[in-house]
Amino acid sequence: MRKVIAAINMTLDGFCDHTAGIPDEEIHQHYMDLLIEGDVILYGRITYQLMEYWQPMVKNPSGEKSMDDFAVAIDKIQKIVFSHTLKNIGWESAKLANRGLEEEVLELKQQPGRPIFVGSRSLIIQLMKLNLIDELQLCIYPVVEGSGLPLFENINERTILKLIKTKVFSGGAVMLYYVPTNKETTNR
Repeated sequence: MRKVIAAINMTLDGFCDHTAGIPDEEIHQHYMDLLIEGDVILYGRITYQLMEYWQPMVKNPSGEKSMDDFAVAIDKIQKIVFSHTLKNIGWESAKLANRGLEEEVLELKQQPGRPIFVGSRSLIIQLMKLNLIDELQLCIYPVVEGSGLPLFENINERTILKLIKTKVFSGGAVMLYYVPTNKETTNR
């Protein structure tokens, strides 16, 4: 059964924001390597539109190797976008979901293949409530943002996580790898 891995950036004060961190070559390399390990990444509309930033860089590289390599990796991985407002997707490797999140993820988990990544705060929250997250990878940036969207907003049930690994980046960010210990999570 394929694993669902939620991977997202957070500030030290707990806010989730793809733009608040300070990504450097090492972090771009880390996420490029991660994307190569998976088959598909799930996005909500807002994060998908943010990630479209990388699409033109495939044909017109920036000259910054780590960013250009990440652009190629994000371009290649299949993206499934959950949106009630988008009607068309202009990225060849992306498609709009035609089912609900739970149904889509349960079917993807049953298919052979590599991990399913989740890169949107809203989807992570929904999948946590459904006990469908197998692993959380939280990249904590050494930034205090002061405000923003908390990742675990509206999570009303206690979830106990087990730290399985850490990775420290030279720029001060720390990647924390957790697995939920709830029995119902590990069996879905």
